[in-house]
Amino acid sequence: MNKYKWLLLLVILTLGFMLRLYRFDNPIADWHSWRQADTSSVSREFVKNGFDLLHPKYHDLSSQTGGRLPNPEGFRFVEFPIYNLLQGGFFSIFGIFTLERWGRFVSIFSSIISAVFIFLILRKYVSDTIGLSGAFFYSFLPFNIYFGRVILPEPMTAMAILGGIYFFDQWLSKKNFSRSMRDPASAGQFFLAVSFTAIAILLKPFAIFFILPMVFLAFNKFGFGALKKVNLWLFAILTLIPIAAWRIWMLAYPQGIPDGSWLFNAGGIRFTGAFFYWLFADRVGRLILGYFGVALFILGFLRKFDKTTLFFLSFIASSLVYMSVIAKGNVNHDYYQILIIPSVVIFMALGVDFLLKHKGSIFPSITAYAVMLICSLFSFMFGWYFIRDYFNINNPSIVEAGRTANRILPKDAIVIAPYGGDSAFLYQTNRKGFADWKLSPSEMIQLGATHLVIVNPTDKEEHLKNDYKILEGNGSYIIFDLRKGP
Repeated sequence: MNKYKWLLLLVILTLGFMLRLYRFDNPIADWHSWRQADTSSVSREFVKNGFDLLHPKYHDLSSQTGGRLPNPEGFRFVEFPIYNLLQGGFFSIFGIFTLERWGRFVSIFSSIISAVFIFLILRKYVSDTIGLSGAFFYSFLPFNIYFGRVILPEPMTAMAILGGIYFFDQWLSKKNFSRSMRDPASAGQFFLAVSFTAIAILLKPFAIFFILPMVFLAFNKFGFGALKKVNLWLFAILTLIPIAAWRIWMLAYPQGIPDGSWLFNAGGIRFTGAFFYWLFADRVGRLILGYFGVALFILGFLRKFDKTTLFFLSFIASSLVYMSVIAKGNVNHDYYQILIIPSVVIFMALGVDFLLKHKGSIFPSITAYAVMLICSLFSFMFGWYFIRDYFNINNPSIVEAGRTANRILPKDAIVIAPYGGDSAFLYQTNRKGFADWKLSPSEMIQLGATHLVIVNPTDKEEHLKNDYKILEGNGSYIIFDLRKGP
C-alpha cells in the first residue's frame, strides 16, 4: 500500500472524527437521552464515590424489576462497566472537559478504531481500495455519525468485536498454528483476540452473535478438525469466562437487574410484517442507507461464491441472527442496530468492488463511477435528512430545571423528577432520586424523597402549591421542598 492511500485513510479518519464533534457539547437531552443518561450516570457515581466495578450504581432509585424489588441503593447491573471506567477514568485523570464530553470521546474513538479494523479486514481479503471504501462508509454514514458519538456502550462493542475478529484471523493465519503460542508475536495476537472478544461480550452479551466470522475462519482452516484444536478451545474458554463470572455475580443483586425478557419476542413481533418493515425497510433501508445506499449494498452480494465471499456472508448471518433473536429490542430501539453497521458497510464496499471490477466490460467506466457517486451522495443526503433531528434537544425545559435544581438543592437531596420513567430529566439535577411518580407524595417521602421538580407544569400540579414550599419556579418548571409546607 503506497503512502498516498495511507494518507487518504488518515484523511477519512480525521474527517470522521471531526464530523462526530457536531454538537459535541450537547447536554444529555437529545435522541435516546434516557439510555445515555443511565450509562453516564454509572460513570458519574464512580467519579463521586469511587470506582467499584463490581457494584455499579446510578442515579435512579426506582425499581428496575417492575416494582417487584425495591432498589434503594440504585444498583445498575447491565453491561460490565468497562465503558464507564474509561469515561469516568479519563475525566478524573485529565480534569478537562465535562464527564459527558469524555463519554462522547470514548464512543468517537471507538468508532474511528472500528473504521480502521474494517479497512484492515477488507484490505486483506479484497484490496486497499475496497478497505478505504469500507472505512469511508463507516465514517460518513449519517446514522453512524450520530451513533458514533452517543454515550452508550454499543460503539465500543462494535469496535471490540471487530478487533476480536481481526486479531483472531491474524492468529489463525499462522502457518504453524499448533506451535503458534510459542511465538511471541502470535501469542500477542491470541491475547488481543481474546481480550477484544471478551470485552465485546462483557459490554453487550449480544456481541456473542457476531462471532460467526471467527467460527467460519476456524472451520475454513481446519474443517471439523477445528473441534480437536486445543488452542481454539482455550480461546473459547478464556473469552467466555469473564461474562460467565459477571452474570453469576449479578445474581446476588437482583434488584439492580432490569427485566430483559421482553427484548426477545414481546408481543410475538418476530418475523411479522412489522418486524420486516421496521428493521429492513425503515432502519436499514431508510435511516442507515438513506434509500440510495441500498443499491451498493445489494451489488455487494454479486460476487463469485468462494471462501472469501462466505467469510463476508458470515457477517450478514451474524447480523440476521442477532436481529431475529433480539427481535423486540431491535424493533423498539434503533440504537440496537449499531452492531450491524459493520456488516452493512462491508457489503457497501463490496458493491464498490463489483462496480470497479466490471467497469469497461459489463458497463462503461463512466457508468460505474456515476453509480458510485450518485448512490453515495444521495445516501448521505437522505441519511442526514432523516437523522438530523436526533441531535436536537427535544425538551430544553428539563435542562433548565435540572441546572437550577443542581444549583439550589442540597447535595444529598433525593429528587422526584417525573418524566414518564425517562431518567434523562433526573440526570440533569445531578441528584439521586426517582424518574417516575406513581405513588402519592407521602408514600414517596417515606421512600426518602425530599424534593420534587416538575417540568412544564400544568393545572394538575396546582394542588401541590398548597401543600409544599416552592423553592423556585417559572412557566417551565417548579421545584418543591417536600419537607416543608407552603
